[in-house]
Amino acid sequence: MAKKSGRTIAARLATVAVGVGLWFIPPPEGLALQAWHLFAIFAAAILSVVVGAFPILTASVFAVAAAVLTKTLKPEDAYSGFANPTILLIVVAFLVARAVVTSGLGERLGYRAVSLFGKSTLGLSYSIFLVDAVIAPAFPSNTARSGVLYPLAVSVAEAAGAKPGGSNPRLGRFLMFSGMASLTLSSALWLTAMAGNPLGAEIARDSGVEIGFGNWLVASSVPTLIGIALLPFLLYKVIRPEVTATPKAPAEARRALKELGPPTRDQKIVGVTFVGMVVLWGAAAALKLDSTAIALLGLAVLLATQTLKDKDIAKEGETLATFIWFAVLFALSEQLDKLGFMSFLGERLADAMSGMKPLVAGVTIVVAYVLLHYLFVSQTAHLLAVFGVFLGVGVKLGVSPAPLAFQLLFATNYFSAITPQGSSANLLFAGSGYLSQGDLYKLGALTTLFGLLLYLVIGTPWLMLVAK
Repeated sequence: MAKKSGRTIAARLATVAVGVGLWFIPPPEGLALQAWHLFAIFAAAILSVVVGAFPILTASVFAVAAAVLTKTLKPEDAYSGFANPTILLIVVAFLVARAVVTSGLGERLGYRAVSLFGKSTLGLSYSIFLVDAVIAPAFPSNTARSGVLYPLAVSVAEAAGAKPGGSNPRLGRFLMFSGMASLTLSSALWLTAMAGNPLGAEIARDSGVEIGFGNWLVASSVPTLIGIALLPFLLYKVIRPEVTATPKAPAEARRALKELGPPTRDQKIVGVTFVGMVVLWGAAAALKLDSTAIALLGLAVLLATQTLKDKDIAKEGETLATFIWFAVLFALSEQLDKLGFMSFLGERLADAMSGMKPLVAGVTIVVAYVLLHYLFVSQTAHLLAVFGVFLGVGVKLGVSPAPLAFQLLFATNYFSAITPQGSSANLLFAGSGYLSQGDLYKLGALTTLFGLLLYLVIGTPWLMLVAK
């Protein structure tokens, strides 16, 4: 414990030293002092998360306080993220997701999938991927979704005879990592399946790229559905679980469904509300509907029917924390852009890559963006730090803005498994006892490479066709 505390203190001191050092270094020629000071604050906050000095909430609160107290930003600019409709959409969607869990609808869908596909070990993996893909649009937090998938993965692993440190270790490894891998694809399938997706769409708007629920689904559908079809089989061949047939699993799932009884009133209301929200989100662009208002309508229905109660919302402390740090980091990132820092950095990167053909530049940018995630412990922090810069560089080099924006946003999801700490959604699976650190890094690298090749090779021509 003392050793860990010493490392934390050292990381905090190093973070402060970096921030103070950057603050007093003269800004590069062509960059305003205000922009450079805000960069020093922002960089120190992101670095503190990367090195484990502070949780992301603590780092962001320190950052916004420093930005205002040093008069780097006016209060109204520093706090502007709290009034952003995209941030509100994320928070409301978190609350709607709580109803999916508390009503038991997520558990019921899990058992239903196992009853249909659980006769083989490979089928169990596909059932995890299927459940995840179906419930994902109602869960803007892939971490929250992992809380639904993890018990499902554990139950099917134990039912098939796999115990941590015991018999059939490869079977447990296969099913447990299937949960992690599934989250990398389901989050890319839907705009509302990962909290960073709508934020990225908001940032992409500055480059003239309009992304909504419908055109995101069209753009993601072909490569992602192919990935969902192929990735379980790839993991199955690589891990080679000892047990290949699980004939008892469907019967166990049907028994569990029987014990649950018919769908409850709350489950029916949540299901209908969820489907209605997805339909309206899909038609939002054509009908000129506001996506945040649709989410608020869904939340209102759940509250009015008492499917989601005040006491359920009162327990959502994590949602409040997410709202605060998302709003803060988004506002700081937006102000960096307004002060000219992003365009300045983009010009320097574009100069360094000058002479590249647009296709080569686009691929280079995506690969670099993915590899950079080895340094991050948060998908959203990664996106806020460099997504706008990388997109701007690509546009300057002649890369088509919409396909590149989608490629980078999809990458923000599929690279989540590149390290155990690459996403908080990994934590339950990483701590299950079924996966060693070596397993996590090797299988994470394989899954990320699969995603990179999938979206570049299959996704690029599809995006050139549908993303304008």
